[in-house]
Amino acid sequence: MSRASGQTLRFGPGPVARAVIWTVFGLFFLIPLFSMLEFTLRTAKPGVYDFDRWALVFSGTTTRYDRVYQGLGNSLVLAVVTVLIMLLVLLPTMILVELRFRRLRRLLEVVCLLPIMIPAIVMVVGLAPTYSVVTQLFGSGAWTLAFAYGFTVLPYAYRAIQSNIAAIDVVTLGEAGRSLGAGWTSVLLRILVPNLGRGILAASVLSVAVVLGEFTIASLLSRVNLQTSLLLVSQSDPFVAVIFALLALLFAFFLLFAVDRIVAVGRRRRTKG
Repeated sequence: MSRASGQTLRFGPGPVARAVIWTVFGLFFLIPLFSMLEFTLRTAKPGVYDFDRWALVFSGTTTRYDRVYQGLGNSLVLAVVTVLIMLLVLLPTMILVELRFRRLRRLLEVVCLLPIMIPAIVMVVGLAPTYSVVTQLFGSGAWTLAFAYGFTVLPYAYRAIQSNIAAIDVVTLGEAGRSLGAGWTSVLLRILVPNLGRGILAASVLSVAVVLGEFTIASLLSRVNLQTSLLLVSQSDPFVAVIFALLALLFAFFLLFAVDRIVAVGRRRRTKG
């Protein structure tokens, strides 16, 4: 729709409204981060700040924070294993339902969204008997939490991948690949997965963010991850606990920013092509 002058009508907030919205949301996110940073820089003298605690954390000259490093390492391993479980189980299932069993789409959506409606403590009550068997089969290592986290990240991963599936014609792409003689494995790996890269990347980043911030399941199942170790350290040194919490938040923001840049670069390349 065009005006008489030939200019296209644009709907949405104007430049001033967008500036106000960005300012409000920016302050909403940045003020807590700056407050955490200011807390970690405090000294015994009011109004005097230094970076001694930050230097001590990165110096590696003390063993007081070994438990935090252990929890961080466990959480990173959990993040990788959880993403692998999500990609190996959820992604093929969603594609199969989209191609062959479209009547089951609603059922799959309900199942994937259930974990967000079930409190974590209730989930642990149901998982506890299962984990007695998991412990016998795989041991009591922290990485076994990935089986539980695979359910926890389902709502976020499903929404990210489903939005990408809705943006492309999966059925047509699959049938085109099959008509050219490709097997289902080739169709999945060489045609569908590259076209779903944006959704897969977003689902992976969201899964990593959820795993790094999870506390309840790890605590009640007596596993050590980043959040449980931060709780223990905070009882003796709250400043260092806040430092690691701030670093975890910044890492999650960096991942989201990286995904946004990768998606933007890919979109520009497709536009030019």
